[in-house]
Amino acid sequence: MATILPDGQPQLSVVWVGLEGDDVVVSTVKGRRKHLNMLADPRVTILVFPRDRPYSYVEIRGTASMTQEDGIEVVDRLNREYYGTPRHTADDGTDNVRVAVRITPDRVYVRR
Repeated sequence: MATILPDGQPQLSVVWVGLEGDDVVVSTVKGRRKHLNMLADPRVTILVFPRDRPYSYVEIRGTASMTQEDGIEVVDRLNREYYGTPRHTADDGTDNVRVAVRITPDRVYVRR
């Protein structure tokens, strides 16, 4: 996932991704660099590719909106999809505040 740093340069993060209708959903922690970047400029790009065919990919450019309301639910759902375990436990015992990020696509490019 690419966001835009305050100086205009790109910043990249590896993230879990899911779909909710036509939107892409990811999770982050309030105050992390990508969260701060999206507060200042909500334009983002997501690039997804299969492990066995890295030159085939989907690029999604869009606008991010964020909410704390279902931040934990989103990260738990993504954890189930990626690891098959019931909940994401990495935030246990921390003061992390989870944020759900929904990306509404403006452009989708598929390379097969």
